Formats: sequence, structure tokens, C-alpha cells
Amino acid sequence: MNAITVIGAGTMGNGIAHVFAQKGHSVVIVDMSTEALERALKTIDKNLSRLVSKERISEIEKSDTLARLTTSTDLESAVSAADLVVEAATENIDLKLKIFRDLDKCAPTHCILATNTSSISITKIASVTNRPDKVIGMHFMNPVPIMKLVEIIRGYATSDETCEKVMKASSALGKSPVEVNDYPGFVANRILMPMINEAIITLNEGVAGVYEIDTVMKLGMAHPMGPLQLADFIGLDVCLSIMRVLQEGLGTSKYAPCPLLVNMVMAGKLGSKSGEGFYIHTRGSKELVVAPSFA
Repeated sequence: MNAITVIGAGTMGNGIAHVFAQKGHSVVIVDMSTEALERALKTIDKNLSRLVSKERISEIEKSDTLARLTTSTDLESAVSAADLVVEAATENIDLKLKIFRDLDKCAPTHCILATNTSSISITKIASVTNRPDKVIGMHFMNPVPIMKLVEIIRGYATSDETCEKVMKASSALGKSPVEVNDYPGFVANRILMPMINEAIITLNEGVAGVYEIDTVMKLGMAHPMGPLQLADFIGLDVCLSIMRVLQEGLGTSKYAPCPLLVNMVMAGKLGSKSGEGFYIHTRGSKELVVAPSFA
């Protein structure tokens, strides 16, 4: 699989495009917004420059990687010669189903269609195509160029051949692919999101403050960042969306999102992407400042 198309130029999309291009693949990044595509290329350039400064790659390797990247706002032409498409659009089921219907019409018959969804059913996504055996989940972790894990999620009809090819391609990126089955939240978010939700419940019930909850988990459980800081990093809207997928898919109240999380998302307090969540996020600063609502 040499020709790769990545759908979506956001944080995950540009990270996925980066790692494929750096490993020698020709990559087309597709987005409806030309501004988003320009930002994606600037982000990849910046991240590659950081690797050059740390002497992990050479200037020539950086130039070669950038040369393998092209952008497009035309989905049909961007996937016409693709061997693998990785969809990394917003975590919205209706949008993803539309994209996969379109991909199924435009992509070559041999092309594997992968989704970077963090919780939505692969089987449901595959059901809108005429190639469910070639639909699979490739759940990369953020930040993609750094994190080693890729959850490889088999839908009900995903073939052994498709799974084997995607596992092999992921390993060739220097990642550690782990095969899991298609249940709500898969493994990563089935375990992570209830923990984050419980941290929000703990805060909402006044058991402890933001700083205290995160410090307990960092120092007591050896987590690199606390659950509330991590929620901000992921995006509180994304956390809420995944909790709702878990609640609906598993049909039990233990996955009900905390009302505080719901209210924060409705108020536009989405974490680092909006500048405020449980913490205040200032561009260029790594200082953790608890948001006034919780200070």
C-alpha cells in the first residue's frame, strides 16, 4: 500500500499524513477548507523541523517527506488511485457515513477504507459500503507522530486479509498495532472515558478540586497527566460524544456523562481547543492554570 489518502486536515489527520509521508508513502490530504489544508502543511513542517533540531531526521529527510504530501478539496480525484484511505473527520456518525458512501463510489475496488474513529461502530460504517470486508478501524493516538499505539478494529465483516494488511502497514510506520473487536469505545476509550467521567463526577461532588484530582492520579497512579487535564487535551466535546456512544451502545446508566461535562460543552468550554476547560490554556504556555470556575 503506497498511495494513501487522508480525509480531514485537523490534528489527527495531519498527524496521520505526517507519519505515512515520513515512511515513504505518497499522501494526499483532503479537506473542504483550503485554510485547514494550509494549516495542516504548516503544522507538519513545524513538527518535522522539531525532529531536525533534535537530530532525529536530516534536512533532506524533511524535504523528502514534505515532497510526498499533496492537498486537495476534491474527494473523487484524491482517492481515485488510493490503496488505503484513512478517514479522520469530526467524530460525527452522520458525517462519517456520508464520507464512506462517497468513498465507496470513488475509490478503486482494491482500496481499503479505514476510519480513525475513537468509538463509532466499524460495522455500522461498513454497512453503507459495498465492500464491508475492506472497511476497518485505525484508531491512532494523539499526538500521532509520537504515540506508538494504533488500535486496529475489525468490523463484523472485515476480512483477515484486510486486517493483516493494515496491521503490517501500521507496524511499518513504527507503530505498535493492537487488534480489537468492534464494541462501543473499543478498548482505549471503553476504559479511559469512564475514568475521565468519574474524575468529573468527583469534582462535581466536591470531593476534591481540579489540581488535587489530577495530582492524585499523576503521583499516585503514575499517569503522565491527570484525567481532567487529559480531558481538556482531548476536547470535552469529544469526551461527551464518546460517553454518549458508550451509554447508547452498552445500554447502562454507568456510562451516563456527568451533568457538569454536559453543561461545560453547552457553554463552549471545550478545553485546549477553546482556550478554557478545567484549565486556562494560553498559546505558547505550558503552565497549568485552573479555570476560574474551579479555582
